[in-house]
Amino acid sequence: YLSVPAAVEFMAEHDWDSVRAQCHELLRELRAVPFLKPVSPDSSEWYAQMAAFELPACDAEPLKRRLYDEYKIEVPIIEWGGKQFVRVSVQGYNTWEGVGALAALLPFRR
Repeated sequence: YLSVPAAVEFMAEHDWDSVRAQCHELLRELRAVPFLKPVSPDSSEWYAQMAAFELPACDAEPLKRRLYDEYKIEVPIIEWGGKQFVRVSVQGYNTWEGVGALAALLPFRR
């Protein structure tokens, strides 16, 4: 609770509403990657700066480990209900180059 005033001030000084909107747009662009299947509708009511995507069938744990070990990309890749998912969280420091790099490194490109 001691840091909340500083966090609120930082967000006001850096126009965080715009940053939040830019992060949302990066996720909207990621939705266009053909092999990623969004799990929510394309609406800010369903996602803001974090979204999940269903992946084609894969071995989740080795993929997650490879992304981190080889490229220092840390994203949750989970298995649930016999399917694999990646959860992408975008913050103010992320760019399309970084988000697009994740999509390019996933082994499902077509």
